[in-house]
Amino acid sequence: MKKHLYSICFSLALAALTTFVLLDTFVISRPMQYTKGMINNSMFHQKSSILLKEESRSSSYSEADSSLETDSSQDTETDNKTADSSGKSIATQGASLIGEYQNESAAIMLYQYRYEDTTVYAADITVGSSEAVKTAFAKDYYGKNVTDKTSVIAEQNQAILAINGDYYGARESGYVIRNGVVFRDSSDGRDLLCIYADGAMRIVHSGLQSPQELVDSGVWQAFCFGPALLQDGQIDVTVNEEVGKAMASNPRTAVGMIEPCHYVFVVSDGRTDDSKGLSLYQLASFLQSIGVSTAYNLDGGGSSTLYFNGQIINYPTTSGRSMKERGVSDIVYLEK
Repeated sequence: MKKHLYSICFSLALAALTTFVLLDTFVISRPMQYTKGMINNSMFHQKSSILLKEESRSSSYSEADSSLETDSSQDTETDNKTADSSGKSIATQGASLIGEYQNESAAIMLYQYRYEDTTVYAADITVGSSEAVKTAFAKDYYGKNVTDKTSVIAEQNQAILAINGDYYGARESGYVIRNGVVFRDSSDGRDLLCIYADGAMRIVHSGLQSPQELVDSGVWQAFCFGPALLQDGQIDVTVNEEVGKAMASNPRTAVGMIEPCHYVFVVSDGRTDDSKGLSLYQLASFLQSIGVSTAYNLDGGGSSTLYFNGQIINYPTTSGRSMKERGVSDIVYLEK
């Protein structure tokens, strides 16, 4: 009798522990720090060799600023290219221009492509300063299992354009640097995507510098999901490489740079009859084909969401059977 009693008690204890671990990992919300208004933009207001490279870059950025200070209703040339201050452009052959926006800090051209039996959206973004690329947390809190829909977070932050971020809240480690502030300093050994105050995007290994050292060197935003897709214009993933146990073809979200202060946000559909989805290698190949030099994979699958001018542009889905946004920890966005 005692033997059976011990067995029953052990089974109950194991079931309780398993339930707690699952709830703690995926359900129980743990807001750790109120973040509304937390921002460290001092790196944009000091002269340093880390920042705008003094005279050479400041002159080109001044040209970019002046080119953006036009009325938002002014027509923008869209004949198979979107030019930035240096004349570079993304390739838009065969793409459809489905939206555009311009204010004093950014110009956005939104395109729809068809690639590998998948609908892909690319936002071509030119900014006067990388300070225009902001991030926000769900419910304005940094914490575990604190989530909300990308569109909701975007609306709360007056975003004109937004994509889901790296879903930092689903992991216990990995640097979290947002708007120049360090929120998590434990490394998970992954490569980071860093957006610097000088407008550059660079892939950095998290074990080489501490988060504070990265901020001190001018890092404005840092994302830890990955992998890196492109470096120096070359594909950085293998044909069969995948994220964890993800399926080979998925909805995807990525960020990339043509050159400093000229970025792309890319979201692909997937898991539907209309859109198969992309492998990491296909995503990297697409980014390479439109002229991106540095690119990085963010959270995909059911998280992949593109929000523009008050609307969800892509088809967010987890199962493929219905359109439904999945709650995420964070977004990357530009303000109206």
